[in-house]
Amino acid sequence: MDQNWRHLPSPARPIASATTAAVDAAQRRDEEALTGAVDDLAGLDPAPTGLVLGTLIRLLLEQTHPDGLDGEAVRAVLEHAVRESAAWQPEVDPHVVLLLLAGALGVTGEDDGAPPPKPGVLARHAALLAADLLGPRPVAPQLTAAFTEIQRAQLND
Repeated sequence: MDQNWRHLPSPARPIASATTAAVDAAQRRDEEALTGAVDDLAGLDPAPTGLVLGTLIRLLLEQTHPDGLDGEAVRAVLEHAVRESAAWQPEVDPHVVLLLLAGALGVTGEDDGAPPPKPGVLARHAALLAADLLGPRPVAPQLTAAFTEIQRAQLND
């Protein structure tokens, strides 16, 4: 079922469409569809795309851990997401998943001089992580909540 994103501002629509397609593909373990959607995500402006993906992941973490996350919970999320993804995406990189988790939680580390992952790598791993956190639930309602949260935060800043 296609989600209608017409209610979003025009710059947000392609992010919403590509995110939905990527996460749906990851949930179905459809390599071809995931690659196409990741290519679409990677071609978008990285700042707003990263904001949307990070907010989506943060909201999913909050839903799956309503009492908060400690180090053990983050480790469990990381291990589960990597293990599930590696079953069909052998190139999954635990370090990239950790970077996404840290970013979604607002934790910034020191710059170790290593180049950041490429947008396509980040998009693929974000879709895999979101799909793992969602389980069988559809992404559209969660993505709508992420856009609502972004809008609320921008209005209050």
